[in-house]
Amino acid sequence: MASILDSVNQRTQLVGQNRLELLLFRLQGRQRYGINVFKVREVLQCPRLTALPHQSGLIRGVAHIRGQTISVIDLSAAIGGPITQNLDTAFIIITEYNRSVQGFLVSAVERIVNLNWEGVLPPPKGSGRSNYLTAVTELEDQLVEILDVEKILDEISPARAEVSDELVAELAPAAATRQTILVADDSAVARKQIQRALEPMGLDIIVVKDGLEALNKLKELAADCQDISEKLNLVVSDIEMPEMDGYTLTAEIRANPKLKSLSVILHTSLSGVFNQAMVQKVGANEFIAKFNPDELARTVNSYLVKTQGE
Repeated sequence: MASILDSVNQRTQLVGQNRLELLLFRLQGRQRYGINVFKVREVLQCPRLTALPHQSGLIRGVAHIRGQTISVIDLSAAIGGPITQNLDTAFIIITEYNRSVQGFLVSAVERIVNLNWEGVLPPPKGSGRSNYLTAVTELEDQLVEILDVEKILDEISPARAEVSDELVAELAPAAATRQTILVADDSAVARKQIQRALEPMGLDIIVVKDGLEALNKLKELAADCQDISEKLNLVVSDIEMPEMDGYTLTAEIRANPKLKSLSVILHTSLSGVFNQAMVQKVGANEFIAKFNPDELARTVNSYLVKTQGE
């Protein structure tokens, strides 16, 4: 099973081409789910789990893996399904999200598939588990669901979204002039976190759900002006998004004469040494790992101050 994640360096070449690789897995039943390979550290047969007192019912225990103690979340139970019964045949997907490492207990792991983000779409309205989905795609005539892991983790251990009182005082000067930014993120939880973190700055925040919607909105704003800076000061974008990822969005911004002056901050739960190289390759100004409200607000503030001085 370890070989399923071999040749990660080759996979980094997909980034920036609006492509991704999904690790397919199952929970209970035949429904397929997918997780971006770049979120995955390791896949292994479920080891012995140690229960902890007063732990969340969604956490089946902790596992000691390569010298690290990792909480193991029952992914089926976390989205409202039945608990995983047979741990002897189950697997753990070790992931890194939002600066933390956790294990997800799943019933079966299948394989990795190579897809184009254009074929990954927002979940259909009215779908039963849409509140836990960020995207869906079709593979072999079957729907593959991509879960909103940020929502799941926030329900188990809510992240602080407000900036510190000390930083609020520092941000006050930048709030004197009303400025507008665009935020693109496919996770409803992440969008709310970003908005709460930036509230003290008194910004007008345009919120969109994916890279394609962001690009269309930017083109609309720039249609009747010489430069987008007349209407918008900054873009804060996730990387993983349906239809168009954040890298491709940034590259499209840099290629458009009316948009290329925009500062772009990539704000994502993706980890890995390739990120900084890709930030430079597509022309983003900054990369921030989710989610630290002070770091986000301070970085946004610094770029808005720059635009005020220009």
